[in-house]
Amino acid sequence: MDKHRLTLTVLTLLPLAVACGTGSASDGGSGSVARRTDPSVTGVHWRVDSLTSGGTTRKAPDGAYLRIDDHGRAHGNYGCNGFGAPVAFRDSRIDFGPAEATDMACAKDPMAFEAAFSRVLAGRSLAAAVDHGKLTLTTENGDRVRLTREHDAPLHGTRWRITALVDGDVASSLPAAAVGKAWFTLDRKTGTASGSLGCNRFTAPATVRDRHLTLGSPRTTRKMCDGSLMSVEKNLTERLARPLAYRLAHREITLTSENGKGVQAAAE
Repeated sequence: MDKHRLTLTVLTLLPLAVACGTGSASDGGSGSVARRTDPSVTGVHWRVDSLTSGGTTRKAPDGAYLRIDDHGRAHGNYGCNGFGAPVAFRDSRIDFGPAEATDMACAKDPMAFEAAFSRVLAGRSLAAAVDHGKLTLTTENGDRVRLTREHDAPLHGTRWRITALVDGDVASSLPAAAVGKAWFTLDRKTGTASGSLGCNRFTAPATVRDRHLTLGSPRTTRKMCDGSLMSVEKNLTERLARPLAYRLAHREITLTSENGKGVQAAAE
């Protein structure tokens, strides 16, 4: 299984500057300007739609986004690599501290977008406007980033496709034969979890409390599959048998036990 470090590595130490906008918490307002505290901007997953720089407009790659939390931290994805930085609000601007990012190589187009996007943010003070769920960030020379608000996937009722096994700060991708075959859904009304462990289907009682998920003894089908699928199934069964703390991040969820073992999953 391919392994990659979750810990971010330093990509650049250039201070970044970006601004946020205000508006109603429900729809982002209309033509509003940035303010220090604004629930329509902080805690929102902003999908990057496009970037206009030097008179050229580029469509953003899938997965490019920006999110600013309420604790002085921003994170996102430039188009290939994820990034994070401390932030400090100043008037209608947000000053970013030193940025850290992953260091992966991607295809030519996402890397070109990433280079342009990071340059637009680096060392700039961007004006911001929010208009009905749309956020526009504009530099002093007219470069512009357009973003759209996206809602987080709900914990219950979402089909969560398991994408990786977590051991501390290392995530291991599933074997190719198991990709797309392991998933689960939580049903609030019945208090159950159901899904597939890679080979067999399962149903189990599920308790959600204090941002923890606890599954009871599962009932499963009794099929036999090839060795890799059965190995994944055994591993998942052991990991899901413990109480798991969960963390939702837009359309991804991470479930981890006290010993640091767990799973990552994405909403379908």
